[in-house]
Amino acid sequence: MPDGTGVSAAALGVTRSLGGRRWLWRAAAETHDRAGLAIAQRLGVPEIVGRLLAGRGIGIDEAADFMGPTLRALMPDPSVLLDMDAAAERLAAAVARQETVGVFGDYDVDGAASSALMIRFLRGLGCTVVHHIPDRAAEGYGPNAPALRVMAGRGATLIVCVDCGTAAAEALAAVRGLADVVVLDHHKAEGPPPPVLATVNPNRLDDGSGLGTLCAAGLAFLATAATLRALRRQGFFAQRAEPDLRNLLDLVALATVCDVMPLQGFNRALVCQGLKVMARRDRPGIAALLEAAMAREAPSAMTCGFVLGPRINAGGRIGEADMGLRLLLEEDTALARVLAGKLDAVNRQRQDVEAAVLDAAMRAADAQSAAGHAALLVAGEDWHPGVVGIIAGRIKERFNRPACVAGIAEGHAKGSGRSVAGLDLGAAVIAARQAGILATGGGHSMAAGFSLPAERLDAFHAFLNERLADAALLPAAADLVVEGALTVAGAAADLAGAVERLAPFGNGNEEPVFAVTRARVVRADRVGREAGSIRVFLEGEGGGRLKAMLFRAPEGPLSDTLLARDGVPLHVAGHLRREEWNGAASACLVLRDAAPADPAPSA
Repeated sequence: MPDGTGVSAAALGVTRSLGGRRWLWRAAAETHDRAGLAIAQRLGVPEIVGRLLAGRGIGIDEAADFMGPTLRALMPDPSVLLDMDAAAERLAAAVARQETVGVFGDYDVDGAASSALMIRFLRGLGCTVVHHIPDRAAEGYGPNAPALRVMAGRGATLIVCVDCGTAAAEALAAVRGLADVVVLDHHKAEGPPPPVLATVNPNRLDDGSGLGTLCAAGLAFLATAATLRALRRQGFFAQRAEPDLRNLLDLVALATVCDVMPLQGFNRALVCQGLKVMARRDRPGIAALLEAAMAREAPSAMTCGFVLGPRINAGGRIGEADMGLRLLLEEDTALARVLAGKLDAVNRQRQDVEAAVLDAAMRAADAQSAAGHAALLVAGEDWHPGVVGIIAGRIKERFNRPACVAGIAEGHAKGSGRSVAGLDLGAAVIAARQAGILATGGGHSMAAGFSLPAERLDAFHAFLNERLADAALLPAAADLVVEGALTVAGAAADLAGAVERLAPFGNGNEEPVFAVTRARVVRADRVGREAGSIRVFLEGEGGGRLKAMLFRAPEGPLSDTLLARDGVPLHVAGHLRREEWNGAASACLVLRDAAPADPAPSA
């Protein structure tokens, strides 16, 4: 029966899978079946698509915009954001007067993409633009006085901070009287905005726009729209063509996915339309990076999150902080290929650095989980600060707990954290800084950064355990929500193609998980980089054959059972995807979990 959370218990009777999970059916009440059929009939889509939409709470009147999201239907008026009109008027004035503008960004994908968007927009309208991305180790996150003064010294009379600046009042004061400052940020605020010309942040305490799920690139896109509107009113385009802002949407899509924003509403329109722009491969930097990664298929949200994002991030993690931005700005195809090759190499280096830290971090997290800690906090000497956020994410996924990871150097710890849905890590980190435990700290609900003297790590851990105590009630592994059951023969390419109609998938629109029942492993072998994945071939009791893949497959009950190939029937769960090879379509199941189909009787 449904439990009130949109799911019901005991999918196929699995209460503890080989991955340690409980499988839950997504609630499929009779009303959802009827709603799904009505959606399918109105939109002319397969019934499975209608049922999946209804199960996600999409009503019949919303379904068309969900399936075909457009900016025209879903884009809000930029003016609903506090300070947006003031920001747009100042940007329009800078364009009209052809001022030099400084853009100060961040070293992650959202920072690079939003910086590139603003720089391209302003340069396209005739402004001279100087930019700065801070070095993670030497400068840390956010604006700093020396870099801002350098911008002003280079002639910038307006400085735009993107993906940063909300908590930088002291640093921004360094250019008071030298340059106006506009902040376009989405990080959680803890007090009044800095005393600058405009702070556009939907997560300001006094902002009522309801747009708190936009990333910085989404905000920057709205700012460009508002600026064009202001310039239009002034007659700026009487003698020149307006730029087509849609050409910037590939940058917004990339940032929205990589910053794990919910793919609903306006965000969904930004990503859907942005992927269409990306598919044209008109931007030399993105085209070169896709080429370096040997990504030949049409770009998807997965392409952004797992192919482009890690490579752009790699520069800010262990390379040159502005490499990602330089790539996104590069117009020369040959130079873009050189930069893309460097980022690809730096990403491989990042993977090696990460692997060197991951094992020790996982062992420490395992001990803390066994000891009953609500939140996990692990730290080590000389752990590279550029990979601690990735490792925090891995620990969070493994133990279903908020996780923080820090590197210690010269008695000081610097780290990052990742959280699970419903537990606001950013607020906890801000509270720890306000309590005097942290030297610096901030973030949003799902991710945060912090630094502190190493001797305060235990106090910080105790603080997190108290503030995030509800995490102790979570199961050891996150529940797996299953959309439906299939036979091996039923897991076909046409069904996979129908499911793809709901893409892009990501936060807020998770890719459907199907359970394939009573399948037998007839072949399994390790493949891929350092044999870290497992390729499986399944056969059904009623016939049919299906390829499956388990990525990031460490030793353990799930991997061991697949590789045993002992013919015992399994229920396997995963994402059904359509593949094409030499013009022939087939289905592949990307495995998330498995469970014995005939569980051993209890003693």
